[in-house]
Amino acid sequence: MTPLRLVFMGTPDFAVPSLAALIEAGHQVVCAYSQPPRPAGRGQQVQKSPVHRFAEEHGILVRTPKSLRNAEAQAEFADLKADAAVVAAYGLILPQPILDAPRLGCVNVHGSLLPRWRGAAPIQRSILAGDAETGITIMQMDIGLDTGAMLSREAVAITPATTASSLHDELAALGARMIAPALEGLAAGTLAAVPQPEEGVTYAAKLTREDGRLDWTQPAAYVERQVRALTPWPGCWFDVANGAANGERIKVLAAEPASGKGAPGTLLDDRLTVACADGAVRLVKVQRPGKAPVDGAAFLRGFALAVGQPVSAPVSAETVAD
Repeated sequence: MTPLRLVFMGTPDFAVPSLAALIEAGHQVVCAYSQPPRPAGRGQQVQKSPVHRFAEEHGILVRTPKSLRNAEAQAEFADLKADAAVVAAYGLILPQPILDAPRLGCVNVHGSLLPRWRGAAPIQRSILAGDAETGITIMQMDIGLDTGAMLSREAVAITPATTASSLHDELAALGARMIAPALEGLAAGTLAAVPQPEEGVTYAAKLTREDGRLDWTQPAAYVERQVRALTPWPGCWFDVANGAANGERIKVLAAEPASGKGAPGTLLDDRLTVACADGAVRLVKVQRPGKAPVDGAAFLRGFALAVGQPVSAPVSAETVAD
């Protein structure tokens, strides 16, 4: 097939395999659009995005506009005369002139089985909800929020061992395998876009740090999914209840279902098993501020938390606002 003239629009690690796959397939990526460099890491050094770095390494022109809503940015985009734009976790809204500029339109690599989990955080929300499967949808973009017609879909299972990190990597690789065939089918007229069903629409709201607060009044199954879904971002945590250290924020990096029952939030044993509304969870790996991660038993040796007592400090209005 004749190589397509493409624009790639993406920002994080999730998008890089799709860009790599398009290059490998022999298509001409004439420009990559990405979010502008931003401070990141402990030193808050300004860093280019993963897509930005990868594109530069492969000799691809990179643009990082803060918005695509102005006439100048739209004219620059149209001047690229692309056959199609491929979008994967870009992070900017595409106005209608951008959507209309490429000959074949704009095609999105989306990390869910649309119409379920439209929006910003489909990977985490699918685990948090206890879904049995998710996947990748290759979608012809329109002006709505992930509402466009679908070119292809492929599912993957969500297991009790699935984490946000493992699912991210699996879906990034799947999207990379799917994008070139979808584009080629679209260009050849052999792949027709199918409208999304009207039923089954859900929205994957953007995550905040407060989403990571562990709530022991939830069922244990939910708390365990919360840790798998929200590590590493935004991270799961509780504020410990313990004398002078009262309110110290403890990160929970891994947890597992456990037997036991008690009032929600009660410490049940010396392995950091905590009662929930229904069942219990064992906090397998935790981390104090400025300290290395340790297992639950090691954590308790450094804290005077007693079995039968609550592990969490009471939630105050000030804490919630934070």
